Amino acid sequence: MSAQPPGDATRRADVRNIAIIAHVDHGKTTLVDGLLKQGGAFHAKQVVADCVMDSNDQERERGITILAKNCAVQYGDLRVNIVDTPGHADFGGEVERVLRMADGVLLLVDAFEGPLPQTRFVLRKALQNGLKVVLVVNKIDKPGCAPKEIADKVFDLMVELGADDWQLDFPIVYGSGRIGFMHPDLPRATELLAAPESDPERNLRALFEIIRAEIPGPVIKADAPLQLQCANLDHNDFVGRMAIGRIFAGTIKAGQPVAVVSGPTGIPHKARVLQLHRFAGLGREEVKEARAGDIVVVTGLEQVGISDTLCDPDHPDALPPIPIDEPTIKMTFGVNTGPLVGQEGKPLQSRDLRARLEREAQRNVAMRFADTDQPDVFEVAGRGVLHLSVLIEQLRREQAELQIGPPRVILKEGEDGEKLEPIELAVVEVPEVHASKIMALMLGRRAELTVMDARGAYQHLEFTIPSRGLLGLRNLLLSLSQGEAVLNTLFHGYGPWRGDISQRINGAIVSGNGGEVVPFALFGLQDRGTFFVEPGQPLYEGLVVGENSKEGDMVVNLAKEKKLTNIRSAGADEAVRITPPRRFSLEEALEYIRADELVEVTPKSIRIRKVYLSENERRRYSRG
Repeated sequence: MSAQPPGDATRRADVRNIAIIAHVDHGKTTLVDGLLKQGGAFHAKQVVADCVMDSNDQERERGITILAKNCAVQYGDLRVNIVDTPGHADFGGEVERVLRMADGVLLLVDAFEGPLPQTRFVLRKALQNGLKVVLVVNKIDKPGCAPKEIADKVFDLMVELGADDWQLDFPIVYGSGRIGFMHPDLPRATELLAAPESDPERNLRALFEIIRAEIPGPVIKADAPLQLQCANLDHNDFVGRMAIGRIFAGTIKAGQPVAVVSGPTGIPHKARVLQLHRFAGLGREEVKEARAGDIVVVTGLEQVGISDTLCDPDHPDALPPIPIDEPTIKMTFGVNTGPLVGQEGKPLQSRDLRARLEREAQRNVAMRFADTDQPDVFEVAGRGVLHLSVLIEQLRREQAELQIGPPRVILKEGEDGEKLEPIELAVVEVPEVHASKIMALMLGRRAELTVMDARGAYQHLEFTIPSRGLLGLRNLLLSLSQGEAVLNTLFHGYGPWRGDISQRINGAIVSGNGGEVVPFALFGLQDRGTFFVEPGQPLYEGLVVGENSKEGDMVVNLAKEKKLTNIRSAGADEAVRITPPRRFSLEEALEYIRADELVEVTPKSIRIRKVYLSENERRRYSRG
């Protein structure tokens, strides 16, 4: 763990670099909204959307932060650089690299839910980086919350994570980011919930003052040679690649020659700074010079990558690389080879797909990709199904078509040659009436119960479970609990292989021919299983159109028309009632498929198909 910088180090008094960390949906982005508004980032009559930092389309649709983003506010003579970080462990790569830019963190904890799995994840990263922690107990306006107990729980968690003594002495503020106030005194904060907006303490001034007093300013090495580490990348069609990072030593000027070094053993290559910007509110402002402690945006460096160091050409001394946790899930990305290719989007060639994955790997440091024995298929690894599904969804929005293989865990070998697999910490909050069913389901997935705690009408259950046991688990939990179970997961580490886990038992209903779905054919087969298609939908041989009610696959003809005759039958006027199809989200489809199936992704559709479309091919490969 990093040690606290020496107390006599020279620090800048006019700058604070902070990151906001929390579990998913504990209010990070909403608090940033309040800091920006009360820090003067918007003019008085400007209309500002909620969660303004979640500017990505997927972030707004999913309601989570995916990409770490920077902004800055001016509080009197103090400049506060803020980094909004994701709370989901699948996007931990974003958290790990941007924390290198900060000197302290605001740890947001929901006053009702308390510390949750991703709280543990982001807090561990902050402590490992030697950062000062300010505890922000948020949402004290929630009914039934217990804000007084949160500080003790966070203290216990920090002790468990190995925090230093100076980190355990953390200040606390209470309030509501949604209402827009924080206060260090809990009774006064409770009074402010009902206070009028004109109350002089119903704002975030107390939080700004604690940031000034408790978060240390950045260490100054003004006379040392330049060292600026790139923690994020952006792109602009006019100036190309832009490096975002913090200056750890020296100064940097627009037009200055620099050396870009990748790690301590990297070979320096020369470059020149084109423009220099710093953050101002949600935007950027051009500056001619910046010095140690500033977070800046540098343009004109086409060869720079994340974790690279910009140095003085005469002193090419790179900073230590940013450590990133290894991926735990992999799946295949391939060129779309289905019969409907090109009808709904732009089919990617293998070179196009490779180039796109290379660009993504430069920015998304937690993602890896490699070649396979098939030239048009690549193996892509990430931190979880959600992590990779965000990339797939982005490719869809770029009008690309591709086909994705089922997720598989990345196994390792122990010191004695034993097989190790990734293990997750799964926390389930479920009504007590459903707890026994949930426990049976989890234990059937090779989970081990570690904590069982009654919290009112709910049971708090904690398990360690293999990562492969989580595939398809969320929907089963919701079904068994009538939609009331809440599941949160966190990577726990690698452990011994826990044995086979039964996945999907039922077989698939597979189309045996092309054409379109006919209502008459669909109606006649409805009692054979659950269908994923509706009348008029295009078909092709090998398309998975439903789930069989029994084991084993069943091949059907959904394009079969009703024979027309001039003889009336007793049921001739019988109404055809079609049950609505089952719809999959992208994550649900990826978790649903078996090893012999693929998810075909286009801008308009998500289909499930067999790897081998022909029934004869499937029989041949199954035999041998």
